[in-house]
Amino acid sequence: MAKTTKSFLALLRGGNLGVPLVILCILAMVILPLPPALLDILFTFNIVLAVMVLLVAVSAKRPLEFSLFPTILLITTLMRLTLNVASTRVVLLHGHLGAGAAGKVIESFGQVVIGGNFVVGFVVFIILMIINFIVVTKGAERISEVSARFTLDAMPGKQMAIDADLNAGLINQAQAQTRRKDVASEADFYGAMDGASKFVRGDAIAGMMILAINLIGGVCIGIFKYNLSADAAFQQYVLMTIGDGLVAQIPSLLLSTAAAIIVTRVSDNGDIAHDVRHQLLASPSVLYTATGIMFVLAVVPGMPHLPFLLFSALLGFTGWRMSKRPQAAEAEEKSLETLTRTITETSEQQVSWETIPLIEPISLSLGYKLVALVDKAQGNPLTQRIRGVRQVISDGNGVLLPEIRIRENFRLKPSQYAIFINGIKADEADIPADKLMALPSSETYGEIDGVLGNDPA
Repeated sequence: MAKTTKSFLALLRGGNLGVPLVILCILAMVILPLPPALLDILFTFNIVLAVMVLLVAVSAKRPLEFSLFPTILLITTLMRLTLNVASTRVVLLHGHLGAGAAGKVIESFGQVVIGGNFVVGFVVFIILMIINFIVVTKGAERISEVSARFTLDAMPGKQMAIDADLNAGLINQAQAQTRRKDVASEADFYGAMDGASKFVRGDAIAGMMILAINLIGGVCIGIFKYNLSADAAFQQYVLMTIGDGLVAQIPSLLLSTAAAIIVTRVSDNGDIAHDVRHQLLASPSVLYTATGIMFVLAVVPGMPHLPFLLFSALLGFTGWRMSKRPQAAEAEEKSLETLTRTITETSEQQVSWETIPLIEPISLSLGYKLVALVDKAQGNPLTQRIRGVRQVISDGNGVLLPEIRIRENFRLKPSQYAIFINGIKADEADIPADKLMALPSSETYGEIDGVLGNDPA
C-alpha cells in the first residue's frame, strides 16, 4: 500500500496525472453540487484561461507554435459546459433566495450588463451570442475546413519537394526528417482544428439552450413552487440567467477569436503586431490619404469635429514617421555598400609586412592637453623623464627596456593618458595639466583643497 501511494505521488510530481485529474474534476462538477464561492473561483479561472489562450494565439508566429490549441479548446469547452450545468443547478435550486445565491461573479455580470433595464440586458446578451455563433465561430469553422482540405491535398507535393531537395544535396537527412515531421504535424493540426471548431459551435448552441432553460425553468419554479409574483420571479431569474450566460459566453467569444486568429495566419515572418506594422502601416501614401479623408469629414457641418481631427492628426503623424523609415534604410544600405566596397578593395591588395601595422612593445597615448609635455619648445620634459626611467630600469635589471613610443590619441579625454603593452591597454589615468602637485613635508600642517594623488617618488 505504501509503495502504491509513493508511486502515485511520484506520478503527480512528474505531471503525468495532472491533466487526467483536471478532466476528472471537470466531469465531477456535473454530478457534485458546488457552493457559490467555488463557482466564483472557477468562473474567474475560466475567464483568465481564455485571455491567456487568446494572447498566446496572437503572439504565435505560425500555427504550429500553438499545436496544443485544439486540445486546449476541447478541455476549456468541456469546463465551460460543466460550469454551466453546475450554475444552472444552483440557479434553479437556490435562485428564490436572491440574485447572490449563484455567486458574486454571476450577480455582478448580470447587474453590470442589465444596468437596471432587463430588456437592454437581454438584447445585449442576444447580440453577443449572435456575434459569437454566426460571425466568429461560423467563419473559423469554414476556414478550418478549407485549410484542412488544402493541407491534405498539398502533402504529396511537399513530400516530393523535400525528397528532391535531399537528392540534390540542398539539405541533409536530418533536415529532411524535420521537414517531413513538420508537414505531417501541419496536416494533423488543421485536421484537429477542423474538428475543434465543431466544439466551439456546439458550445454556442448549448449556451443558447442553457439560457432558455434557466429563464423559463427559473421563472416557473419561482412562481409555482416558491409562490413568487411573476414580476419578482422574472426580475430575479433574468438577472441570474444573463449573468450566468455572460460569464460563459465571454470566454467562449475569446476562444472563438483565438481559433479564428490561429487558422487565418498566413505569414510565418512574425507575430500579428509585426505584420500590422510592416503591412497595414507600411505605405505613407495610404496614411496620408486617410488623413485627408478624416480631415474632410471633420469640417463637414454637423459632424463631430474633435474625434475626426484627432484621428486625422494621428494618421498624419504615423504617415510622417513611416516615410522616414525608407530614408534611414537607404542610408544604412549605402553605408553597408561602402563598407563592402572598402573590404573588397582591401582584399584585392596584396598582403605584405608593409600593410600590417607595427605594434609597439610599449607605447604611451596622451590627450591633447598633455601633448605640451613632449613639446620640443619646452624642452621635452616628459621624454627626458622617460629616458631616465628606461636607463635606471635597464641598469638595475640588466635588460634593455624597449623604446617607448609617445603619440597623441584623440579618443582619450583631454587630460587622460593610457599605457599600452603590445597594443593592449594596460592602465589609464587623468592628469590635471593646469595644476601643480603639492608634496607634504615635515613643516606642512592642515589639509590642502584639491584632488588627492600619489607621490611619484
